[in-house]
Amino acid sequence: MRKALFIILLIFSSVLLNAQIVNPTKWEFSSKQNGNEADLIFKATIESGWHLYDTELPEGGPIATAFVFADSTLFDFVGPLQKNPQPEIHFDPNFQINVGYFNGEATLVQKIKLKSSEKVEIKGYVLFMSCNDENCTPPEETPFSFVFNADNSKEKNESVAITNNDIASASGNSAQTIWIFILISALAGFAAVLTPCVFPMIPMTVSFFMRGSENRGKAIKTGFFFGFSIILIFTLLGALFSLGIFGPNVGNILSTHWIPNLLFFLLFLVFAVSFFGAFEMVLPSSLVNKTDAQADKGGLIGAFFMALTTVIVSFSCTGPFIGALIIEAVQGGGMRPLIGMFFFGLAFATPFTLLAIFPSALNKLPRSGGWLNSIKVVFAFILLAFGMKFLSNIDQVYGFNLISREIYLSIWIVLFFMLGLYLLGKIKFPHDSDLPYLGVGRFLLSVAVFSFVVYLFTGLVGNSLSGIASLIPPASEKPYSVQTVSGQAAAPVALCGTPKYADKLHLPHGLTGYFDFEQGVACAKEQNKPLLVVFKGHACANCKKMESTVWDNPELLKKIAEKYVIVGLYTDDRTALPENEWITSAVDGSVKKTMGKKNLDIQISKYQTNSIPFHVIIKPDGSEIKMGVTFDDAEFQTFIDKGLE
Repeated sequence: MRKALFIILLIFSSVLLNAQIVNPTKWEFSSKQNGNEADLIFKATIESGWHLYDTELPEGGPIATAFVFADSTLFDFVGPLQKNPQPEIHFDPNFQINVGYFNGEATLVQKIKLKSSEKVEIKGYVLFMSCNDENCTPPEETPFSFVFNADNSKEKNESVAITNNDIASASGNSAQTIWIFILISALAGFAAVLTPCVFPMIPMTVSFFMRGSENRGKAIKTGFFFGFSIILIFTLLGALFSLGIFGPNVGNILSTHWIPNLLFFLLFLVFAVSFFGAFEMVLPSSLVNKTDAQADKGGLIGAFFMALTTVIVSFSCTGPFIGALIIEAVQGGGMRPLIGMFFFGLAFATPFTLLAIFPSALNKLPRSGGWLNSIKVVFAFILLAFGMKFLSNIDQVYGFNLISREIYLSIWIVLFFMLGLYLLGKIKFPHDSDLPYLGVGRFLLSVAVFSFVVYLFTGLVGNSLSGIASLIPPASEKPYSVQTVSGQAAAPVALCGTPKYADKLHLPHGLTGYFDFEQGVACAKEQNKPLLVVFKGHACANCKKMESTVWDNPELLKKIAEKYVIVGLYTDDRTALPENEWITSAVDGSVKKTMGKKNLDIQISKYQTNSIPFHVIIKPDGSEIKMGVTFDDAEFQTFIDKGLE
């Protein structure tokens, strides 16, 4: 048994090394300049036994190596990327397809033509992943910077940076986002401790630490190992997603495909009904008994299996917390699943560990009782509300249009109104205790819930509800208003022809435009206007939030409507295209037969990124400006203004 425990710890150590330390591919950056032309030289040194993937790979494979530039308007590309040596083609056992990759060393050279003789700094990052015959590193980003014409002028380069919320090194917003995610993960772990499946286990587990101990030091050591084991178990679960065990596209599948969305909705529904008291969710007794029997052996081995028993038994209440956290994490990508589950486990294990060190504090804990069931019922209402998001994802991605924003908000209003009544004691469920009086805590919480209900109601009468825009369907679109802005009447907005798919797709705030790239390009040329291309998704939370907050400005909307031709390209839409609109991908050679796959291929092939939202302004002269996600009004306004210069 000690050997088995050692193997588990070894696996955990390996996971952490792969996630945080091991980096089998090292990059060196250099350049050569000749007049206004220059070579950007990217040299990769790859450890023996590992390989670096090519810049062009088949669909369904690993992430291709990509060079992402913060501002590609500073230069023009001259010719294709040069590779020395050429990538070797091998069958990859991790992905079960033929892929190209480099071994040992690889030098990739991109020739460019600078647009200015003044000082120019070209910045960006290399996005890549490395694999050996057994596993892969998670996608990594290595920043680069090239400076040209340093002696010719003072620094005055102004650019619009690509903002990518998945890459902390590219944006301050990203760093802020990951800390918010960590906070949410920790709060979820603490909240899980207060559920009726977990809280009553605290005295039992702490008593286990003290049982048969010759001294308090030994009990403390066992308690620490118990806490470490809980963190280990949850972190290993997150590592399965972070290290690509379930495939590189698991995030996209979980967020857009109808099967996982329906399963998650049913999971939340079943847990909610159970929390209301309709039935008790109990895992197979054989599984619990086996781990519990191992826990009886005592020592560190017993502490580990006691931790495993705690995790298994608590799943009847922690399942929704873990499920929601994993979904959010895999959509963010990278190390988020591992980080999220680590901090969830840390918060979950902390009370057990502290009480093992200070067992006398057990006497100060509130006893199990009706208050625990009240928490369980509150969670049930929240689970029903958040479970609606999965049904909404299916409805939007597949274009059923059955769950409008008004219907969605109405359901939320009813659920949270009933929650408020429950907190006031007006509704009672099977396992609730009598409520002889209303405590201050319940009163204040009910006030907060009823205030939220009023806030939701304002969404039915036109409020954008920007605070929860990422959780709810977009507003029903109305024709763009041409009312006066600052006393000036807006000019009528004319299109070049009937937009394809306009019967099912809409632009934010009633703006008119196109949903087909070629149609948008043709109209922009005909009207001699810049083209605003927005790569977005039905299930993209940041897309909804940005449209609800940053786009919601009358003067900005007037400028976009009158000065631009707009095309919204949904990368997750499942609409089947007619055969004459199919395309053969230049990236992987496969035929793209749905709207989402076609638009995603356009984004990857032209801009080497699949992150959404992603915005591109194509000026009449062919030059381009690019921007990812931003929630800064001024930054987006500057981006739009630059497209008109």
